[in-house]
Amino acid sequence: MNTIGKILTLTTFGESHGPAMGGVLDGMPAGVKIDLEALQRFVDRRRTGQTTGSSSRDEKDRVEVLSGIWQGETLGTPIGFVVRNTDARSDDYKELASVYRPNHADFTWQAKYGIRDPRGGGRASARETVARVVAGGIAIQALATLGITIEASIDRMGHQCRDAKSCVSVVSATESCVSTEELERVIAEGDTLGGIVSCTVKGVSAGLGEPVFGKLHAQLAAAMMSIPSVHGFEYGDGFEMATKRGSEVMDVFEKRPEGSIGTVTNHSGGIQGGISNGEDIVMRIAFKPVPTLMRPIDTVDHDGNAVTLQPRGRHDVCVVPRALPIVEAMAALVILDAYLLKKTNRL
Repeated sequence: MNTIGKILTLTTFGESHGPAMGGVLDGMPAGVKIDLEALQRFVDRRRTGQTTGSSSRDEKDRVEVLSGIWQGETLGTPIGFVVRNTDARSDDYKELASVYRPNHADFTWQAKYGIRDPRGGGRASARETVARVVAGGIAIQALATLGITIEASIDRMGHQCRDAKSCVSVVSATESCVSTEELERVIAEGDTLGGIVSCTVKGVSAGLGEPVFGKLHAQLAAAMMSIPSVHGFEYGDGFEMATKRGSEVMDVFEKRPEGSIGTVTNHSGGIQGGISNGEDIVMRIAFKPVPTLMRPIDTVDHDGNAVTLQPRGRHDVCVVPRALPIVEAMAALVILDAYLLKKTNRL
């Protein structure tokens, strides 16, 4: 299951400490203009070293397009690309070959395959997401030609929300804040933080989505839940809607001055009956705290013997700041695929 999409498909490959990460994006229509410099800037947003508490692994993440784009336009053929791994330190993971890290994929991957790559988590590492960001960055440029935009922002990090009065900028003054005291305390204690990302898709016309089992929100949920560390997804009013009366969350229709039909409110988050209704698609994605702590952790080895893991390696204190382009990329892949699917619904 290394492929996502129905018409627009992305297949990714590579392990965290292998030679490269990469992917094949197939089904992209021909003639879409792609700005490779803008694509690189989008991929750079995911890089380490740009936020407080991010991993010190210094990957340059230079995108190498191998096929499918010529003279700045898509050819309609598979778009192949790679991103080389240039700063892996596999020696940091030698002891993990026979030890299971709590809250990681070590135990479950071993149980499933009978073998695993312990170097940086292998394919279970969040390093894999760089291929998604490359493909999603291409999809974002294609969606822009249709007037569709996607923007993710940090809603919460740790216990502090973005509206907190006492905060320190982690990404920028407008994107995120977390209390100075909490961030410093977490780093000093070798601990980590989780958080929530909000994402809004604007410009989507009514009619995207494939009921019954291909509902738009179900596809978005599947895409977001496939991102490492994601533990929750909601759209519109989400779980809060379960605490309301029907009269409180009714999205009443209206005719707008320009003649279009829309809703007065958007409790539904832009999707009704599994199909986009033309309003902004709004969703929130919850990320768990990073499972690698910079302090001793008790666990067991392959034989069940108790061992204590000593802190090693380079890891984020919180993945949320670097997750923004990943969320945008996954949303773009789903929305563009849904757009192409809609074009098959009618003659």
